[in-house]
Amino acid sequence: MQESRRGKRVLIYSHDSFGLGHLRRCREIAHTLAEAHKALSVLILSGSPIIGSFDFRARVDFVRVPGVIKLRNGDYTSLALHIDIEQTMAMRESIIEHTAKAFDPDLFIVDKEPLGLRGEVEGTLAMLGGRGTPCVLGLRDVMDEPGLLAPEWERKQVVPALARYYNDIWIYGLPQICDPLEGIALPDSVRSKMSYTGYLRRGIPEAAAQVTLEKIKDPFILVTVGGGGDGEAIIDWVLRAYEDDPDLPHPALLVLGPFMNSEVQSDLQARVAKLDKVEAITFEARIENLMAQAAGLVCMGGYNTFCEVLSFDKRALLVPRTEPRMEQYIRASRAQDLGLVRMLQDNGHRDARTMADALRSLPQQHLPSEVVVPGLLDGPKNVVRLADHWLEQGSEGLELAEAVTLGQG
Repeated sequence: MQESRRGKRVLIYSHDSFGLGHLRRCREIAHTLAEAHKALSVLILSGSPIIGSFDFRARVDFVRVPGVIKLRNGDYTSLALHIDIEQTMAMRESIIEHTAKAFDPDLFIVDKEPLGLRGEVEGTLAMLGGRGTPCVLGLRDVMDEPGLLAPEWERKQVVPALARYYNDIWIYGLPQICDPLEGIALPDSVRSKMSYTGYLRRGIPEAAAQVTLEKIKDPFILVTVGGGGDGEAIIDWVLRAYEDDPDLPHPALLVLGPFMNSEVQSDLQARVAKLDKVEAITFEARIENLMAQAAGLVCMGGYNTFCEVLSFDKRALLVPRTEPRMEQYIRASRAQDLGLVRMLQDNGHRDARTMADALRSLPQQHLPSEVVVPGLLDGPKNVVRLADHWLEQGSEGLELAEAVTLGQG
């Protein structure tokens, strides 16, 4: 009786050390679930410093834990607080567990990191599992090349955690693009928990974008690099093309990203100021509106942008990064093989003519919709279907799943 009075609750964890990818994916899943069930409440746990810049629908809210940032050597440090990383992690772990206890979710979804950042979610997984709360791991379509992911997961003892704590593993993609756990020795009992949902279809926000274009008009080519912390090279390459060939047929709107170094931003803006056909902004929380307007996209090939390319049926030129992970390159190359996008590799030289030629031909590319890939954008309806299984059955479904898992083991 108490369950029906208070309505169902979903808790989503997103570690968000840097960038926008994890937050934007979790926000989309939260909105999808809340829209499907009018009495459902969703709470997102996030370390993103700019989570408050985004709009959230009714019955979706967030708790922000202290932010951390990953250094070039792989270590983490506190983003804003002048305390050591161990204290920061202890605070994060405590906030996460206390929030989970107070919120008392009917379903716990963990994004990408099975044990959380530096293991910070393991205590919460154990606590919720003890309460009978179903726990789900959500993975993007591509994690990393198997040769790098396998030793990382072995070091973190991930596979035993998948068996111990998780009832489902949702992969927000299709096997035609990638099996994100290829090369990892998974017991059958764990692999049987995996479900491919298809990509997460995106919609256009009801509120308009806040951008006022001063120099250019649509249709423009939109150049976006996500958070921007590692997007300088692509912006530089596109600028070289317009500097070398001012007669390119379409103007360009550059979105530099909120995490791009301020000095780098200033240098790029100075170059933009000299070009009649190029305009630049730092950030737009409703970037979907700009994507819908664009004649084509130039982007890095992160998960969310790829979903938007497919959802808005946009011709796209993907310039994937290859450090520190091969994720974007794997996604871009597989998508190019399927004919969904075109990929351009950055070999470090960033020849202006090569980019200019690619920009000229971009509006003549095939649309993604001209390629038939069954279930490509079925992510939202499948996430709702999979979530409903646990929300409807609750701890009863958990006991059934455990019995099945033990029987397979």
